[in-house]
Amino acid sequence: METTTDVYHAGSRAVQDRVGVRGAADHVGRSVGHGIKPVAAAFLELQPLLVAGAADPGTGRVWASPLTGTPGFVRATGPRRMSVTGGPRPGDPLAAALATEGTAVGTIALDPRTRRRMRLNGRLRPTPRGFAVEADRVFANCPKYLQRRDSYETVAGREPGTPRRGDALTDGQRAFVEAADTFFVATVHEDGADASHRGGNPGFVRAPSPDALTWRDYPGNAMFLTLGNLAADPRAGLLFLDWTTGTALQITGEAHTEFTPGGERRVRFTVTRAVETPCAVPLRWSAPAYSPANPSPPG
Repeated sequence: METTTDVYHAGSRAVQDRVGVRGAADHVGRSVGHGIKPVAAAFLELQPLLVAGAADPGTGRVWASPLTGTPGFVRATGPRRMSVTGGPRPGDPLAAALATEGTAVGTIALDPRTRRRMRLNGRLRPTPRGFAVEADRVFANCPKYLQRRDSYETVAGREPGTPRRGDALTDGQRAFVEAADTFFVATVHEDGADASHRGGNPGFVRAPSPDALTWRDYPGNAMFLTLGNLAADPRAGLLFLDWTTGTALQITGEAHTEFTPGGERRVRFTVTRAVETPCAVPLRWSAPAYSPANPSPPG
């Protein structure tokens, strides 16, 4: 088990102190470990989806990517090792990073059926069948702001379409973002990478212009790993999924947190590049039941 000194770097500590939650963060931080416990290993083997976040070694841009497979494609293969069979689809912006020895990678397995999620961060090692991650940090998060989706099916014959790439969001992509109830965010710092989840009722993310997104940072577990990383390094990658059609919208850019006098936090994201891939994910999930913790989005 790590000490809280190991868990948090200066960026996270600065946000915790500004919000006044250092004590709560220290308490939560004691749950972060290096190893994959049996209950976590069992959880991983049930998942058809894993989201990975990292920086592209060529451009330095941070992306979040969906990885899918038959349950068991992600599994613990050692006390501190998670192995993934397969990898990103061809042309995915993280393909190079997920094939490079030593890449700092953050992963999150989120199960809408049980509203559970698990995060594992570490260093990547390519393998003959995919890649493995040697864990630096392993921890679970509470179900707050997770939408329940009771079931999924794997759609036979669904193959990724041609990616649409651009330097800004189209009107259709902006509408996609504003209809979302879930997205994933990847961030980095000098010692590693992290992938996390954000959820809310549709409309909780806004796209006021083709090159900008904004969302309110809802109260969470007091760790401030994402906002702490952004305080140290503004690069970030976002992933929006259509849970019915499998379309994936990946966006990379920079994010900054604004603290309001009333105590709210709002993240403003500037778009650098976007990749939209139809049918990127072969999974079709049932309709969501929204989390009772979700605040109403602004009108």
